[in-house]
Amino acid sequence: MDIKPLITAEEIENKLAEMGKQISVDYAGKEVLMVGVLRGAFMVMADLARHVDLACEFDFMAVSSYGASTQTSGVVRILKDLDEEIEGRDVLIVEDIIDSGLTLNYLMKSLRVRKPQSLEIATLLLKEGIQRVPIDVKYVAFTIGPEFVVGYGLDYAGKYRNLPYVGVMGQD
Repeated sequence: MDIKPLITAEEIENKLAEMGKQISVDYAGKEVLMVGVLRGAFMVMADLARHVDLACEFDFMAVSSYGASTQTSGVVRILKDLDEEIEGRDVLIVEDIIDSGLTLNYLMKSLRVRKPQSLEIATLLLKEGIQRVPIDVKYVAFTIGPEFVVGYGLDYAGKYRNLPYVGVMGQD
């Protein structure tokens, strides 16, 4: 596969530093539970957390709506739930990418019933123009078009997550 860089490692680092500073201001005096949505968000969450100057805890959820496809199926399965209780806590969901919004919408509904103090979203990438449900995303590093991207945690059939940048997949 030919992969054309879209967002460089340096651009990602700079944006995550900005987001981390803003999160530190917005949550000043609070303890934040950062929840990474596996597998893709692990790189985003690790690098973002290094820029957050607060007491943070970490937890992870694994959800699936893609399988081996490049398009969401719309059917969401929770593969791994949280280990921590979130009632009364300030929770920040960390995502690698938001496209249709169906998976995240399901996840947010599932977490809201657990009565967190606050529940916000931070994402590396937000695809424009393809949301099927409205999602209020507080922290967005980059807005991109509908192209299928890989790298920096994002994969195609389990591959390319280790790229230090975000790239667009081309055809052989």
